[in-house]
Amino acid sequence: MLRFFPTRKVSLSLFAVVLIFIVNPATSKTQNSANPNSQTVPRKTSQPYTGDLSIFENKDRDEKLQVQRVMDILGIKEGAHVADIGAGSGWFTVRAAKRVGSTGIVYAVDINPESIAYINRRTKQESIANVHAILSREDDPMLSKNSIDSVLLLKTYHEVAHPVLLLENLRSSLRSGARVGIIDRNGKGDDHGVSRDVVIQEAAQAGYQLQEQYDFVKGDGQDYFLVFRPNSTPK
Repeated sequence: MLRFFPTRKVSLSLFAVVLIFIVNPATSKTQNSANPNSQTVPRKTSQPYTGDLSIFENKDRDEKLQVQRVMDILGIKEGAHVADIGAGSGWFTVRAAKRVGSTGIVYAVDINPESIAYINRRTKQESIANVHAILSREDDPMLSKNSIDSVLLLKTYHEVAHPVLLLENLRSSLRSGARVGIIDRNGKGDDHGVSRDVVIQEAAQAGYQLQEQYDFVKGDGQDYFLVFRPNSTPK
């Protein structure tokens, strides 16, 4: 009867494998065991729009989005300070500027330098003096502390590369009672939409509470309007 006796080289190799698993058992775990709240791998987002900004000036957009009702819900009134994050062409910016009047301010925030230049030209041509355009970062709206009463992200949230960080950095800019509105459409993140449940979860992670939600914008069954307020104490 033949017997196989492993060589010294093979024995040492087997011993090394066993030693690795004993010393570092984490090597036997899959990536699924990672912290589910980890931000190391961001969710899918859509590419920010960089084309012709005039396409947002559809003449029936006011009626479809019921923008006056949106501003009522967000408490945008005479003298208010408003942030339009992801302002694009300034479509919402100029409407909010009319609502807040000469004693109010609208901050048109965007990461695209072309959008900022476009808004500056537009407000100059239309003689709108209460708009301040801000070139922001992907994770920070670059707003002053305790300066904002109302915020709207209009069909922009699905493009935000770091949504939780953006909302966290926004919090210090909000005054007491400030409202943050997000209008978007249900989707997978990379298809110019994002699930409302994802938005609610990310906002909660950033320290916000959902106050109200509506389905009247556009009336297509896909668009939603969520209203948040920051938690009273930071997380």
